[in-house]
Amino acid sequence: MLAWCRFAASISACLVIVLVLAGGRTSLVSAAGDDASRDDKDAPTSPSCHNDFQLVKVKIWVNGKEKETLGGLTARFGGLLPSDLEEAVKLPVVLTNPENCCSNITTKLSGLIALSARGECDFTIKAETAQSGGAMALLVINDEEDLFEMVCPKNDSSLNISIPVVMVSKSAGSTLKSVLASGQVELLLYSPKRPIVDGSVVFLWMMAVGTIICASIWSDITAPDQSDERYNELTPKESATAALAKEEDEKEILDISVIGAVGFVVMASVFLVLLYFFMSSWVFWVLIVLFCIGGVEGMHSCIVGLISRNCKSCSEKTMHLPLIGNVSVVSFVVLLFCLAFAIFWVIHQNASYAWIGQDILGVCMMITVLQVARLPNIMVATVLLCCAFLYDIFWVFLSPLFFKESVMVAVARGDNSGGVSIPMLLRVPRTFDPWGGYDMIGFGDILFPGLLVLLLYRFDKENKRTRLGGYFLWATIGYAIGLCLTYIGLYVMNGHGQPALLYLVPCTLGLTILLSLTRGELGVLWHYGNGSSSSADAV
Repeated sequence: MLAWCRFAASISACLVIVLVLAGGRTSLVSAAGDDASRDDKDAPTSPSCHNDFQLVKVKIWVNGKEKETLGGLTARFGGLLPSDLEEAVKLPVVLTNPENCCSNITTKLSGLIALSARGECDFTIKAETAQSGGAMALLVINDEEDLFEMVCPKNDSSLNISIPVVMVSKSAGSTLKSVLASGQVELLLYSPKRPIVDGSVVFLWMMAVGTIICASIWSDITAPDQSDERYNELTPKESATAALAKEEDEKEILDISVIGAVGFVVMASVFLVLLYFFMSSWVFWVLIVLFCIGGVEGMHSCIVGLISRNCKSCSEKTMHLPLIGNVSVVSFVVLLFCLAFAIFWVIHQNASYAWIGQDILGVCMMITVLQVARLPNIMVATVLLCCAFLYDIFWVFLSPLFFKESVMVAVARGDNSGGVSIPMLLRVPRTFDPWGGYDMIGFGDILFPGLLVLLLYRFDKENKRTRLGGYFLWATIGYAIGLCLTYIGLYVMNGHGQPALLYLVPCTLGLTILLSLTRGELGVLWHYGNGSSSSADAV
């Protein structure tokens, strides 16, 4: 049973890893303003039309009682909203008549916030009409859920709009219309600023780096005594390399070949396009099942490994199960616990605390996958990471040239599945961000560099390298720096999706090759492991 679970986990991991190469995209789930349509490439700018787009909070009061808060997006033109809640002014809101707010307004707007629908005339005309009627601000209801970026028309540089203009989504507009029928409605508009660095980014960085380090030393953590006994029993003719080969023969190792590396990235591209076009609720649940299979096996492997290390006699007690045979009692009990944990997460996956269970399952799965999959040498690592490097850049930056949007970001964000993002990523809720949401990193951005780091750890251990004289420490530091650069790029690009491997591959593979060239050891790393572990599977 456990062998089947490990096989299923490996297959599911290979399928889900390729879906999460959305780089270090950390603004995938947030307030409604993060879904703003990017339609500002050819829009003109002028002294009266150069505002930065800002997310807006729309707080609602009905008959003096505070209700829900909606999200919006400011226009390229018009007045600016305060960033502090204390500076904002609460004003009554009224629906314009006609609703398009294009001309001939019969509604009294003086001292009020005007609420209008999108369409039939330019946004600037709506704003000028509302302003001429004495409105203090204008809310435009979009005809879709995304927030369209309201820009100025071409060849119009004589705007004189001083009132704030805000776009709200279709559902937010429906909410406002419904409460208007309930009594007197007042709104308070303000645009709080996001912190440059949220605490969740630091925690996510620590979790990603920690996962790679933990996976690298996992065999030493779980069975150091067994390794020592193995080396002590060596005959004088037997070397540490031979002992390591014997130890790997007892494990289920999946060696990645050059052809397998290229084929993996090609299959990933095909699978990504299929998800982009055919993502639906049932496909989402298939991915949930695959994630749970890999997470359960990973969590089971990690827990059993830790128990066996501290209690060698625990695994000796067995029980007989129909159709399965003899299994360890501890292993069976742990498996039931892991299944219950995964089922609990699936049931409560939309709860505010669900990210904890998702991260635990994800980290355990990645540790296990990194123990099963293996890069034999730097040659294969170069092929795999360079292909993944180009894959990441193409599907994030270049795919909009062939599709209407970034395929990678759309799939990771869940645009075609009702806004539900795929589960194959680590996520941490933003702590100090007034807009909430999550910071995220895909499994692929941990696993692909992690395969290289584990290769270098294995090389250092076999050749008895010191920390500074080896490659593992420097590759780990390079990964940590590359992840920092990813988040810096994200903030510089104002939250636009970033392909993390664009930064991680040069900082890990590039650093390793440069260091090995300096030491004159590139040839050794390039052909390392060609003759070892001949019984290991290759893909």
